[in-house]
Amino acid sequence: MSPMEMALEEARAAAARGEVPVGAVVTDPRGQVLARAGNRVEERADPSAHAEMLALRAAAAVRGHKHLAGCTLTVTLEPCAMCAQAASLFRVGRVVFGAYDPKGGGTEHGARVFSHPQCNHVPEVVGGVRETEAAAVLRGFFAARR
Repeated sequence: MSPMEMALEEARAAAARGEVPVGAVVTDPRGQVLARAGNRVEERADPSAHAEMLALRAAAAVRGHKHLAGCTLTVTLEPCAMCAQAASLFRVGRVVFGAYDPKGGGTEHGARVFSHPQCNHVPEVVGGVRETEAAAVLRGFFAARR
C-alpha cells in the first residue's frame, strides 16, 4: 500500500471520529513507514493535533532524533502554515500532499512557508497526488455536516 493510500485511510478514520479528515504518513529514506496519524484536534481538545504534527512527532520518537533527514511526509491535504513550518523544523526531505488548500494551505497558498528567506530548511514539495480522491474525502465530510 502506498503512503498516500495509508494517509487516505487515516483521513477516513479521522472522519469517522468526527475530525476533519486529514491523514499523514512519514516514511524513512527506504520508504518504510515510521508513523501514521489522522487529525485528533477535537478528541484531544488540542488545535495543534493535526495529522502532520502527530505523525512527525511519532516518527522522530521512533528514530530517536529530532530531525527526519531524508524522510517523506505524505499528507492528504496541503499542510497549513503550522505544519509546513514543523516539516521544515523536523528537516523532512520531501512533502507530498493530495488536495490543495487555497484557504488554509501553507506551502502553495497562504503563508507559503518554504518560500520565505527565514525558512531554515526547504523540503522538496509535490502537490496534487491523488488530489481528486483526497478532495472528495474532505467534500464528503463537510457536505454531511451541513
